[in-house]
Amino acid sequence: VADVLDGLENDKIGGWFNGKPAVIVDVQRQPGANVVETVGRVTSELAKLQKTFPAGVKLTIVHDRTQTIRASIHDVQFTLIVSVALVVLVVLLFLRTWQATVIAGVALPLSLIATFGIMYFCGFSLDNLSLMALTIGTGFVVDDAIVMIENIHRHIEDGEDPFTAALEGAREIGFTVISLTFSLIAVFIPLLFMTGIVGRMFREFALTLTIAVVTSAVVSLTLSPMMCARLLRRRDTQRATRFSAAGHALDYVLDRYRASLEWVLAHRGLMLLVTFGTLAATLYLYIAIPKGFLPPQDTGLIIATTSAEPTVSFAEMTRLQNVLADRVRRDANVASVISTVGVGAQNATPNAGRLAITLKPRNARHANAQEIVMQLQADAADVPQIGATFQSVQDIQITTRASRAQYQYTLTGTNQDEVSTWADRLAEELRHSTVLMNVASEAEQGGLRYQLAVDREKAGTLGVTMQAVNDALYDAFGQRQVSTIYAQANQYRVILEASPVYQQNTAALSKLYVGSIYGTQVPLATFTRFENRTAPLSIGHQEQFPAVTISFDLADGASLSDAVAAVSQAERATGMPGSVTGSYSGDAAEFARSLKGEPWLILAAVVTIYIVLGVLYESAVHPITILSTLPSAGVGALLALIFFRMDLSLIALIGIVLLMGIVKKNAIMMIDFALDAERTRGLPPEEAILEASLLRFRPIMMTTLAALFGALPLALGHGTGSELRIPLGITIIGGLLLSQLVTLYTTPVIYLVLERLRHRVSGPRLQAVMEDEEPPVRREAAE
Repeated sequence: VADVLDGLENDKIGGWFNGKPAVIVDVQRQPGANVVETVGRVTSELAKLQKTFPAGVKLTIVHDRTQTIRASIHDVQFTLIVSVALVVLVVLLFLRTWQATVIAGVALPLSLIATFGIMYFCGFSLDNLSLMALTIGTGFVVDDAIVMIENIHRHIEDGEDPFTAALEGAREIGFTVISLTFSLIAVFIPLLFMTGIVGRMFREFALTLTIAVVTSAVVSLTLSPMMCARLLRRRDTQRATRFSAAGHALDYVLDRYRASLEWVLAHRGLMLLVTFGTLAATLYLYIAIPKGFLPPQDTGLIIATTSAEPTVSFAEMTRLQNVLADRVRRDANVASVISTVGVGAQNATPNAGRLAITLKPRNARHANAQEIVMQLQADAADVPQIGATFQSVQDIQITTRASRAQYQYTLTGTNQDEVSTWADRLAEELRHSTVLMNVASEAEQGGLRYQLAVDREKAGTLGVTMQAVNDALYDAFGQRQVSTIYAQANQYRVILEASPVYQQNTAALSKLYVGSIYGTQVPLATFTRFENRTAPLSIGHQEQFPAVTISFDLADGASLSDAVAAVSQAERATGMPGSVTGSYSGDAAEFARSLKGEPWLILAAVVTIYIVLGVLYESAVHPITILSTLPSAGVGALLALIFFRMDLSLIALIGIVLLMGIVKKNAIMMIDFALDAERTRGLPPEEAILEASLLRFRPIMMTTLAALFGALPLALGHGTGSELRIPLGITIIGGLLLSQLVTLYTTPVIYLVLERLRHRVSGPRLQAVMEDEEPPVRREAAE
């Protein structure tokens, strides 16, 4: 009465590896587990597992994500070493003594090592984001040490002995170091309070930088002055070095800066126009620049989603999938291909398939992942009766919804037919957009359905229940598990189904019998009628409402902000009713939320900096002088992104926020010395700011170049995972180059304008009180 076969539990699912039948096993770590350690332990067990397999069965590691993780970490470590070397070189070129270079060289790694220790106790891990924070932090953590060393070195150049210079220099610059530290921490505070998945990712990034900055401040206020007192020598005992030419060049630049600054101070109106012009340019460029979420990465893995006609059979889908997989394997950049078909966790419908394409190492192929995706897309277009969309797998993946393309837009409503109708219209409209590609509706319409209409009155007369009908159909076609056979090492499920010959067409239903309550077998055709219809292959729901997801990719050169605008325009063009609503999911949803929060994030950073500086200086005016340096940095960063044809991604936005912490250091160093000169020596504002600008020119140049060189390896990176770090380096370098040039002139002018405004508002009484105050010990030092 039956054929007993030793076969697969579900023969409507198939998997192949490089054209050979295979069982594909995906191993994923538990949340919180170390992925590198987990993969190492799994790999060590594979050799033991191989010994238990029968002859002819081979166990192969198809793709190991930790290889790209290790390569990325190695690339970041190399970048970190290069950044440290470049930063130390800045100290050597400007101070021209190996002693000062050694002091900065000790402060930098000591701050980083202490940061590692605090990260360990906080439960942080070394990943791409934390190492990226430490790399960019090399230009931050050395700033405090540079300011301290340079100030002490200046006192020694003026003839003081090293010990006295260390005491006086540290006392003189201590408040400036504290101001620099707290104002920089203020920039990170808004990052700590970012919400959603993005906030969780970058919270550790911000905390890592905060820890590094605080640690460097402690080292700069303690270890650096002590080493200066012991290692630096007096001017008359120093010898000329091979870097003396750099000193002459710096003296020449300083002379030119003095002359140009005096001219600028005599023409303040021009600099005020430049300041307001940079503010207007920042607002305009922010609105005009294309915006994205995360930059695309080359991780060495490409996923392809295939689809055929809704009426395709499993055998035909298998044939088409193998033809496409063979075409993909011919590409010279492809190392291996995994192919799967059949309804399961990855494929929602029987006409869908999936390819996991592992690329050769970066040094063994001639194109990056995005270029290979475009090439494979063109090759797949030549394969008839099956379509495929390719996308590169990213390190940071937010999307959990299976779809044919990277981004998803979901329509929901109360009526399934209405939602499906408008989803088809919207998808058709989006296919005409020039900024989108691979537009597809995930609702597969047109599937074949053979509907049984049961005459319940007649079935009741024959003693047939609906449960009996369901059982008979499930026994024949539903792969019912009826038993389990337990062996010593394995267990085998016993599956009941009709013979394959009866599963080829609908004629078999007329031969099916159903048991009645009378103990007889009744032909199914006796009390039913059969109807051929069409139906969707899958029906989606979102929050219990009917839903249809439209997926899409970005066209070459298009940004995610362009795609969002195209979707909104298509909705208006189709006249979608209010009963059908749309919402983004995955990466597109996070982008929409982050896009709304970007202006508030920048505003929060500005307000936080203003409050912190206001508390430190006990003034409501001078923080505005410091904040006036920010627009020029924004213009430089945005112009750099436009020049290199990059979107304003989330990584680039983080770079702009970090820029806000870097560029204001110039103004802090100028204003701190100018206020001190006014209060302790009674200099007028014009002389005070001129002297402060010239005295602080060297440390300003040193800290700016240190931050720039710290970001340079990020911008020039080309290793694994470098795509995520490049926008950060580009924004910081672009912002520093422009702001360094502009703020050296605009800050003194803004200072004088606000000082005059402050004196005019405060009145002569406050001025008299300030003049009668007895200055502290710093007056004696000045005298």
